[in-house]
Amino acid sequence: MVKARAIGALMLAMAVIPATGCTDDAGAVPKITSTARPGVAPTPPAQGAYFGATVAAPGDPSARQRDRAAELVRLEEALGRKADIAHTYRSWAQPFPQAADLKMLDGTRFLLVSWSGGDTREIAAGRHDALIRDRARAIKATGKPIFLRWEREMDRPGLRAKVHSPADYIAAWKHLREVFRGQGVHNVAWVWCPTAAGSGAAGAYYPGDDQVDWICTGAFPGVEHDYRDLADSLLKFLDWAEERPKPIMIGEFGVPRAYRERRAEWLRSAAQTLQNPRIKAVVYYNSDAGSRDDPRRQYTVTGDPTATAALRELATSPYFNPRSLPVDSG
Repeated sequence: MVKARAIGALMLAMAVIPATGCTDDAGAVPKITSTARPGVAPTPPAQGAYFGATVAAPGDPSARQRDRAAELVRLEEALGRKADIAHTYRSWAQPFPQAADLKMLDGTRFLLVSWSGGDTREIAAGRHDALIRDRARAIKATGKPIFLRWEREMDRPGLRAKVHSPADYIAAWKHLREVFRGQGVHNVAWVWCPTAAGSGAAGAYYPGDDQVDWICTGAFPGVEHDYRDLADSLLKFLDWAEERPKPIMIGEFGVPRAYRERRAEWLRSAAQTLQNPRIKAVVYYNSDAGSRDDPRRQYTVTGDPTATAALRELATSPYFNPRSLPVDSG
């Protein structure tokens, strides 16, 4: 009975979202569109937003030794429910999905893969087609809905040596999609994810509405602020993204340990900000990979009962549980 309910809820959540506004009205929200195949690739819920989590990230020296699937389960137990989305990071040449990815993908979770990019000009020229075909076939073989976020934050100056220019990035994006299409991969939703602060300029890197399924960003308060709400971090991004007819994903967000007793306040304020009708997925960054010594870059709620309770409130609220997954009331 429980299994049947979960499967039914999963299929309902993967249905195409209806129009969210009337195009005849001035200032109406554009209809949300997608190239993802309903019932096969992840599509947005009709109401509310998926909740997900990151439990290990690049820069974490112990990430390879840790059982990330078990760590995700421990976080889920603390939050009182299973996550809709399990997030993993993979480098350009690193095979995936790996065994750890498949364990996190087990059951009703979607897998979000943040795939670092190779050189865009080499990709567009076809020099990495064998590698891309391998990844495409491996994703197809899972038979599960997967979010694929290639070369996130492509607008960062530090990536310019391999991204080159907006035109090069877009050519590489389109080539990747063409190779995946050639392998008959339909269980992928393509997630385009610039920085939050640079979203205005990042628009030049946008491959087009016919090439993107979800628009995404990661948002952290930043070390230059003693305290900063999530709403302030997302302001520029949302101003740009809400003009596009795409569902929005917040691919990373987190409250720094440096906020101490104000962490719960921050999370409750974030829950209000994230209840934007265009935001259809949120992923909490439960990692301290940014710095082992600087609490301004540490975001785990583990070991902080007050922050854990506030994140639990967010995760178990009906808005962020659109598939009505079971909630542990304890």
